[in-house]
Amino acid sequence: MTNGFFGAGQDAAKESADTPRGRLEVVHTFDDGPMPTGVSVSHTGRIFINFPKWGDDVPATVVELVNGEAVPYPNRAINQPANDADPDALVSVQSIVVDPADRLWILDTGSPLFQPTTHGGPKLVGVDLATDEVFQTILFDPDVAFPTTYLNDVRFDLRQGEGGVAYITDSSDRGPNGIIVVDLATGESWRRLHDDPSTKAADPFEMVPMAEGRVFAERSPDQPPKQVTMGSDGIAISSDGERLWYCPLVSRRWYSVSTSALRDRSVTDDEVAATVVDEGDKGGAADGLESDDRGRLYATNWEHNAVTRRLPDGTIETLVHDERMLWPDTMSVATDGRLYVTANQLHRQAKYQEGEDLRVYPYYLFRFEIDGGPVLLR
Repeated sequence: MTNGFFGAGQDAAKESADTPRGRLEVVHTFDDGPMPTGVSVSHTGRIFINFPKWGDDVPATVVELVNGEAVPYPNRAINQPANDADPDALVSVQSIVVDPADRLWILDTGSPLFQPTTHGGPKLVGVDLATDEVFQTILFDPDVAFPTTYLNDVRFDLRQGEGGVAYITDSSDRGPNGIIVVDLATGESWRRLHDDPSTKAADPFEMVPMAEGRVFAERSPDQPPKQVTMGSDGIAISSDGERLWYCPLVSRRWYSVSTSALRDRSVTDDEVAATVVDEGDKGGAADGLESDDRGRLYATNWEHNAVTRRLPDGTIETLVHDERMLWPDTMSVATDGRLYVTANQLHRQAKYQEGEDLRVYPYYLFRFEIDGGPVLLR
């Protein structure tokens, strides 16, 4: 596989496929360069993508798609860190999210190749989309973002406090998992559900994860397969803001927890854990979660090349299924009534294929209508 610059890609919106619940459109193909993970769409339709540094050559870890081109965002300079602990630059971004106020937030792991982090690397960066300028940078103290921490995904509720609150998953595969809570007004942050069982990967005796018909495991030449242990990953907020939903990467179950308990620092960790609810089997392992204003929750399903949806009554339905949707990763519900999702063949990386990189271009950015009309963001 060639790891060159991003290239122009193709504006392939005309290419589509019928699916059980809708018509899947190809918004963009990534025909060379690194694999994408995150996607987010602004209220005006601007599309942002990020590329973590997992071994590919990554000229810019955050880009905006402009006329089919991947343009470093918010500028090229901020995408060129001096080191892995550079507090003023983007080191290795795992997730990007446009909040209800139409601002882009960038979640920087500070952990290229999943290496131990140093203060200054892990951060949450807010960008004003009206000016394309950074308006806030929140660094995480070492007692919040450990050397082992891998900041994975983030969701925002601007209805809480003076400036809103953010919730972040720590999906570390070699340290404690949990949820990080951030007061956006003060920049203060704290950990919750520290290594709670609900944040951990499923026990290998309870689940054998499958991707593209093969057991998903770390595989090195001449070594036995090793269980993938990434924990709390996907995250979403209920429409009323009362519950935070989350799931480990390797698990077919998802969980919810009281947001008021997460935010209230007078509530003990045990009391927070007591509000956790096992919400059952979601029909397959998920990387990303999303929610909408109608009380519905969405999950990528990397075991079945699909996106599913949970209705308020608990019913699970398949929205799209496509053989090209190899490892659907991150979703973004946009105000135009469409759901955007990346597919990046994560499971084909050399780490999981006995040292051989089996990824084949292109990677995809898809979208589909979830109801045929606009949706409101919280």
